[in-house]
Order: sequence, then C-alpha cells, then structure tokens
Amino acid sequence: MKTFKNYIDGKWVSSSSHRTFESINPATESVLGKFQLSNAKDTKAAIKAAWRAYKRWRLVPAPKRGELLLEVSRLLKKNKKRLGRLVTQEMGKVLAEGLGDVQEAIDMFELMAGEGRRLYGVTTPSELPEKFCMTVREPIGVLGLISPWNFPFAIPAWKIAPALIAGNTVVFKPASYTPLCATRLFELFDEAGIPAGVANLVTGSGREVGETIVTSNVRGISFTGSREVGLSIKQKAGLKRISLELGGKNPIIVMDDADLDLALDGCIWGAFGTTGQRCTATSRIIVHEKIYEEFLDMLVKRTRKLRLGDGLKPRTDVGPIVSKKQLESIKKDVELAKKEAKLVIGGKPTKINGKGFFFKPTIFTGVTPKMYIAQKEVFGPVVAIMRVKSLKQAVDWANSTGYGLSSAIYTNSVNNAFTAVRAIEAGLTYVNSSTIGSEVHLPFGGVKDTGSTREGGIGAIEEFTETKTVYFDYSGKLQKAQIDID
Repeated sequence: MKTFKNYIDGKWVSSSSHRTFESINPATESVLGKFQLSNAKDTKAAIKAAWRAYKRWRLVPAPKRGELLLEVSRLLKKNKKRLGRLVTQEMGKVLAEGLGDVQEAIDMFELMAGEGRRLYGVTTPSELPEKFCMTVREPIGVLGLISPWNFPFAIPAWKIAPALIAGNTVVFKPASYTPLCATRLFELFDEAGIPAGVANLVTGSGREVGETIVTSNVRGISFTGSREVGLSIKQKAGLKRISLELGGKNPIIVMDDADLDLALDGCIWGAFGTTGQRCTATSRIIVHEKIYEEFLDMLVKRTRKLRLGDGLKPRTDVGPIVSKKQLESIKKDVELAKKEAKLVIGGKPTKINGKGFFFKPTIFTGVTPKMYIAQKEVFGPVVAIMRVKSLKQAVDWANSTGYGLSSAIYTNSVNNAFTAVRAIEAGLTYVNSSTIGSEVHLPFGGVKDTGSTREGGIGAIEEFTETKTVYFDYSGKLQKAQIDID
C-alpha cells in the first residue's frame, strides 16, 4: 500500500510525527492509501515556507501568475476522467458528479487565470485640485485554507485559485476523508510549475493541523464546514481575515401553480444528489396544500425507484455516505426526527454486497418549523416535507432556521417568483431550479449562521485581497482635505 506525503516548499516530505492514517473507499471499504498524520511542527514548517515564497510571489505580475493557473486548468482537463473516478472512489458520489467536481475546478482555475488581467481597482475625482485618487488590490499574505470532503477538487479550487492569483501564498489542509484527491491536485501544481512554497499541502487532523493554522501567524483563514467549527475558528483566530461558509438547511417552495414534473426533478436532485452531502442540498420541501397530496405521492414513488450502489456503476443513482462515522450521525438524527415527524420511506442504513456506508433515501412528513428535522443540518439523503396554505407562510417557514445559504421556488407566477426572491433570507435563490448548481463566476455564500462571506467570481477576489487607497498630490504645496480654505 502506498504512503503519500505532505507537499511543503516544493518537496514531498514525511511528517515528523512518523504517523499515518488511511483513506477508505466508502462504497467498498477498501483502503486507497496511507497519508501523513501531521502535527504542529509540520504545519509551522509549511507556514514558514509560505512566508518565504510570499516575498517573491507577490511581486510576480498578476498576468504571469494567471498563466500558471491556466496551466493547472489545462492539466485538470487533461486528467479529468482519471480524477473524476478518484472522486467517486474516495468520496463516494456517482461518477457523473465526480467528473462535475473536477470540471468545477477546471472552470475556477480558468476563471481566476483571467482575473490576473483585471484585479480591478477604481479611480475617482479628488475634492482638491491637482490631486489624483485611486484604489489598488494587494495580497493579504499567507492564507490558511481548510476544506471539506464533499467537493474534494471543486472547493479547494474555489479557495486556492483566487488566493494565488491575488498574490497570496497558501497552506492547505484537506479533509481527512479525501486526502488522495488533494494530493493529486498538488501533483498537478508541481507539474504546472507553481513555485516552491507558494502552495503547501499538510494532511492530518483538525485538532493538530487545523488548530495550528488558526492560531499561527497566517494573515487569513478560509474554512468551509460545520457551524460549530466555524464559531471555534472565530474565537481562536484573533484579528485575522476570516472567511466562513457554514452549511445550510435549504428549502424548496412548490407553489400550486408550479410545473410539478419539473419541481419533482429539482427536489429529487436537490435532496438526494451527492447523497444529500452538500451544503446546498435540499433538506426541506415546502408544498402548497392544494397540490400537497399529489406532489407527495409523486415524490415518494420517484424516491422508491432510486438505486443505491457504488458510484462507479452506471446504474447507480445514489452513492454511499462518506464514512462510517457520518453514517452513524445520520442514523442518530433520523431516530430523533422519528419522535416528532412521520417517516414515510427510508430511514435506515444498508449494505451493498455486504459492504459500504449506505443510507436509504429518507422522507419525513408532518413537519413543522420547530421540529428537530426542520432545524438540524443532517448532511445526508434526508428530506422534510412541510405543508403550507400560502406563499407568505411558505416564505416564513423557509426563513425559520438559523441558516441562510440556498433556496428555491417552483412557480409559474412572476409575482410569486419576485416576492420570494425579495423575501427569502438566503445568499442564493433559484426560480424553477433546484437549490444546487452554483456557477463559478458568480458569488457564493449565505447569510445568518451560514456566514457572511462570498466565494466565486468577484466575491472571491474581494475575500482574498486588501484594498489600498492611493493619493497623488502634484500641486507642489500642502493641501488639507476637509479643511476650509479662505
């Protein structure tokens, strides 16, 4: 079995801990490889390397940095099929989604390569004569990037590509369930010619590696994961720049004038795509009472037809849960939900050929806003159905959680659509589409307990740069702004 290493200062190195951990295929329970169980010493070495590289990298012209990112995009595209299969093997999502994960990384590196010829500031008139005013974007410094396991190529790309194009250097900690995907990505960085120390990879636990990143001398942190860990980061990180994306409890509203077949497609995809393991997954379906019974019957019948299995099998609709620990967490949430709501279908784990961490697609009905299943982010193939009398009630119930990431409404009324867009408290709202499907050139993020930052598009550039205001006074004399001149 191969043992993989950290990537620090342009070299593949073992951890000083001399310990490793395994990555496991969640469909077959086979071991994919061993990885460094790194410690604080390893993490600090990576941070030092990043600071050394920062002095040079920040001075590389942004279009030149863009050329390297474009080469990464090209290499990802060249290796897409191989890497897509790896996503399925290590994380579990079906192959089409694994390929989509890699495609999203391709798109993000390509987009950010182009930003190297923009990185726009602004110019504006001065209130004084013979004085010029403008802003420029500058890098922040060394950034600590911590990503989850559910998008092992896409989310690292969403963080690393904009950080590098802006002139920052990075220390990246991947999720411990998907270290092989991260390693393959950094192999492409090496092949593309990213200079030593600019991008560093350290595998290991959140307790050792993550905590060291948060409390060390990095200038910024970008984290995607649970609300609880996000709150801990805010408490421990001090005055660093912090970007947090902390999950969701995302609703789809289905109005009585909706195209029910279209809405059904969106609900199935949103609730059970990626086995419900997306921060944007549909976890609540809020249905108008006039079409409630009809739509519920359609939803249950379609759900019964979904086929569980290894994501590499072409007939599989729903893959495994990423790990045994996550499977047990979902099982616990379902048992708690059963005390209040009615379980209609699913609700228990299963095996395929005696192997794997599978959970049957699950539907609860009779759900009201204060119930456990209406508030808890389960992060699995579990959806709550809620019955409402009006659009106002639907929006009120959609807004009844602490989260505010994604949302959707199915309706053929332009009035309903615009009312929902205005009233729903979320960073993203889809009309006649599911809660999943963000595009890389648009900002991504949420409100309330989901977080207040934005990734993707210009939002990513804003997250990973500082704005410097610059004044040129060519009057040849001391001019005083805001001071009256007689």
